[in-house]
Amino acid sequence: MAAESPLKPFYSVLVLAFVCSALVAGAAVGLKPFQDANRTLDRQKHILYAAGLYEEGKSLQEMFAPIETKVIELATGDFVSPDTIDPASYNQLKATLDDDLSHQLSPDSDIARLRRLEKYSLAYLVMDQGKISQYVLPVRGKGLWSTMFAFVALDADLTTIRGISFYEHGETPGLGGEVDNPRWQSGWHEKKVYDDNGDLQISVVKGKAAGDYQIDGLSGATLTTKGVSNLMRFWFGEHGFEPFIDKMRTEKQRGTNG
Repeated sequence: MAAESPLKPFYSVLVLAFVCSALVAGAAVGLKPFQDANRTLDRQKHILYAAGLYEEGKSLQEMFAPIETKVIELATGDFVSPDTIDPASYNQLKATLDDDLSHQLSPDSDIARLRRLEKYSLAYLVMDQGKISQYVLPVRGKGLWSTMFAFVALDADLTTIRGISFYEHGETPGLGGEVDNPRWQSGWHEKKVYDDNGDLQISVVKGKAAGDYQIDGLSGATLTTKGVSNLMRFWFGEHGFEPFIDKMRTEKQRGTNG
């Protein structure tokens, strides 16, 4: 009887590993649509949290119905036609990997430590009887350990914060991780991003806030606090949503003045 090849166990393990890898890869591909759908639902929930519209037990689809999803060009503040970019499929973060859809930020302007900035952003308009009652805008920036992602809801006056919801981060639990604590986030309500002259004033300070333009810092998390302050100042500054906000203010004034 011929001796069994010493390589047979190796081949068996190799075949088993290949089969297992194929099964895992197949499961990952098969589950991806469900994961993407769940991710979309989770973000919709946080948009509603920021806008103060989330109600436990109510249908997410029903709560999200008054919200229109738009794409805006950051440099000009213009709305982009859905025929050009579909809001339902536009991946804002993925766009930063595309040279045609993003650009490198200079060290001086990159206070949120993004490195690259997309040319287009999503914007969520909360409608009430045909008029915009809130603007919910996505922001992000580096904290101590991670990139923090949030939605900020502005009142129709385009300066008063209605709410904020951090939905993804990797900051230290109990310290910087308190960015997603509802109690801390409630302190953003009614704070102001801009002063009466339209100048950017919002900041997150170390310790207790004073006045309409300051937010309480996170105790024991100086670098996370600084990161939140910087991401707010970036996204509501000239490289972020300021052109869009200026344009909306101008259109609103024209409408008011007839």
